[in-house]
Amino acid sequence: MPIKVLDKNTIGQIAAGEVVERPASVVKELVENALDAGATQITVEARGGGVGRLRVTDNGAGIPAGEAALAFERHATSKITGPADLENIASLGFRGEALPAIAAVADVELLTRSDADAAGTYLRLEGGAVVKEAAQARARGTTVTVAGLFRRVPARLKFLKTTATENGHIANIVSRYALAYPEVAFELIIEGKTSLKTSGRGRLIDAVIDVYGVATAGKMLAVRPPEGEFAAGAEAAVSVSGMVGAPELDRVGRGHLSFFVNRRWVTSRRLTYAVEEAYRGLLMTGRHPVAVLNIALPPAEVDVNIHPAKSEVKFRDEAGVFRAVQRAVRRALVSEMPVPQVGETTAAYRSASSSPQTAWSPPVNRPDMPLSEAPPMLAATLPVLRVVGQVMRAYIVAEGPDGLYLIDQHAAHERIRYDKLRQQRTEARPEVQGLLEPVALEVTPPQAQILGACRESLAAYGFAVESFGERTYLVRAVPALLAGEDWEALLRDLLEELSGEARSDWEERILASLACHGAVRSGQALSDEEMRALVRQLETTPNPHTCPHGRPTVIHLSAARLERDFGRS
Repeated sequence: MPIKVLDKNTIGQIAAGEVVERPASVVKELVENALDAGATQITVEARGGGVGRLRVTDNGAGIPAGEAALAFERHATSKITGPADLENIASLGFRGEALPAIAAVADVELLTRSDADAAGTYLRLEGGAVVKEAAQARARGTTVTVAGLFRRVPARLKFLKTTATENGHIANIVSRYALAYPEVAFELIIEGKTSLKTSGRGRLIDAVIDVYGVATAGKMLAVRPPEGEFAAGAEAAVSVSGMVGAPELDRVGRGHLSFFVNRRWVTSRRLTYAVEEAYRGLLMTGRHPVAVLNIALPPAEVDVNIHPAKSEVKFRDEAGVFRAVQRAVRRALVSEMPVPQVGETTAAYRSASSSPQTAWSPPVNRPDMPLSEAPPMLAATLPVLRVVGQVMRAYIVAEGPDGLYLIDQHAAHERIRYDKLRQQRTEARPEVQGLLEPVALEVTPPQAQILGACRESLAAYGFAVESFGERTYLVRAVPALLAGEDWEALLRDLLEELSGEARSDWEERILASLACHGAVRSGQALSDEEMRALVRQLETTPNPHTCPHGRPTVIHLSAARLERDFGRS
């Protein structure tokens, strides 16, 4: 194929693919434009997961009438003037790619007015070209409406997730910037309902309350620059401020880690590692902290021009920033966190596997076993076993008619609960424990989208949940297996897990999580009666050899193997 210059339309769609990955990408770019324009009020509206319609309205400086159409030309920007400015970027946007990229994959309407204009300017664009321009009344500020996103790029549509998932991503973007700019009043309206509304009072704690709720905010600790201390070298130019959660506020995923570099929301493994290192020894394995941190440093010390979506940055002194963040968080934890009482910390088992399975295949061969003596196939059910005792507070030792059995108590109990819940689900007869009084559950905007979409799935297992306001739900009943347990923590963790799952996998994820939560833990001492009861239940399950995550529940040492190893045969 000969070399040729691509047409303008193809070039525009290639460029758009780098900037506009999903509806939330559009929201991010438009919100950043509004913040750069000095807006103190920003409203985001989304329908159909953002594919149907997106609208971002602000009260910022607006675009002068003579520059409105120019704003949709590639690389047209008011943020920088030349290469030298790239080393000292103070704005969120600077490339001049956002508006033309959006217009390349959607129909766009712009209504804007600056202080210098008597009337506003209205533009309508189709396929990236202006098809209508007129004067229209408007107060100072800008409104951008995006409709039919990816309609001209159907291949992109198939990569999007469900409406609830895409709405969750949009809510996540708005929530992050509401935390980064507490002085700005944000309102998020999804499918016609207000999902988030912040006060814009200027205090971070108020924004945390608006986004995460009062209960979470009450367990957040302030991170402040040190008083009377001076860092050496480049680290002295780094200022870390914000809030972090007390260790008991841990989460199952890293979705509650928010990093802002000069108030720009970024994703960074380095910063994540710095925070988690500060929590070393304070969190259980598999749990992650909550943090809202702004890292302020001279623009020349950070390169924001390394990613098309500006979501990643590179620091001139990576090690210095790492130390500054780690020390700031650790200082907050040590100085403000109350000393834990004896007995507050408990060991917990967290499976390294994330995909529930229904079967496990034993290894074909072990190094100490001749090839002719591979393990036999597992029997469909277990024989009747006699409990001998418990070792390491983790394994039950039992005797069977054909040898010795070692049973992982947590994996075994998890399998028992899993099969019981699955049977109840199949029979549509979940065992339910009604609560004496309804419990109000306040969730974050992304969690609200997931919970609203999965309520029927949760009801199939015994959760009775109903809407009670914008982001508050009333829980009237829970699965009987969770009675007396911390079901609220499970429900919050589950909502975070489901946010990254395809909707077709929700049922299995809910089932596996309910089975794991409340199961007997590794490290938990069991009485003889408790061990016998657990073994009896395992004997009656249809899949006794593996837990729902595919790990083995039972290891069998045959009588012949024992006799051979002890030299009796």
